[in-house]
Amino acid sequence: MKPLSAMPFATRAEIRCVFTDIDDTITTEGRLPAAAYAALERLSDAGLVVVPITGRPAGWCDMVARFWPVAGVVGENGAFYFSYDHAKRRMIRRFMLDATERAEGRKRLERVAQQVLADVPGAAVASDQLYRESDLAIDFCEDVPALPQDAVDRIVSVFHEAGAIAKVSSIHVNGWFGSYDKLSMTRLFAEEILGLDLERNKDRFVYCGDSPNDAPMFRFFPNACGVANVQDFVGRIDALPAYISDSRGGAGFVEIANMILDARSADLSTQPRLSVHIQH
Repeated sequence: MKPLSAMPFATRAEIRCVFTDIDDTITTEGRLPAAAYAALERLSDAGLVVVPITGRPAGWCDMVARFWPVAGVVGENGAFYFSYDHAKRRMIRRFMLDATERAEGRKRLERVAQQVLADVPGAAVASDQLYRESDLAIDFCEDVPALPQDAVDRIVSVFHEAGAIAKVSSIHVNGWFGSYDKLSMTRLFAEEILGLDLERNKDRFVYCGDSPNDAPMFRFFPNACGVANVQDFVGRIDALPAYISDSRGGAGFVEIANMILDARSADLSTQPRLSVHIQH
């Protein structure tokens, strides 16, 4: 991981879209700092497309898509995207699985939850589970005393033993039935909402993250940036970002946003820029 300053100026100036995790990337210790939210707004006002890519639930993501300065949101680690058309007052909802598959998955995940709670003392079903459509979130440090790494590993094992996918964030282990992740739904969002082939244009995107469930995004995007707390997972994450901020959490996200905005405002290039139009 290189410092943000190592990203070439020409690369920074060509960034058109910012994808970002939420927890411990734009938040700090469970709170959304004003400076981090303001950075989202400044990016949007400057004409960049901003999209949170999060493990948080559908209920939360509906609010984010409606009220935050974003083009949409990918939630539950790739289970869906939501994008709100303000002109038509219409929410576009795209799920990876249909309603029947989601309902069946929730029934199977109830059994997984019972097994986790029996096997891992101190673990809890996440307090936001009520608002989820497709996955099960097990809390290991958000609203419960932090569990040791071997307990987190056991939670992951219970999901795998049931045939589910499991991803570790900075606060939860999220598990689901279905072959998708943050990257697969982000590809669909780029194609269907932004009208872009993500593979051809990935160098024009920045992805910001902090934890193991961000690994597919870190691996795919050549200009991926981690906030400083991604260092906490070195050795336990499948891929690391190309660049890293000096600060942790929301303050690190502000550093990344400033790097992009400063280059954009100083860019004197006459070369045509990639044009992105939200397709509602």
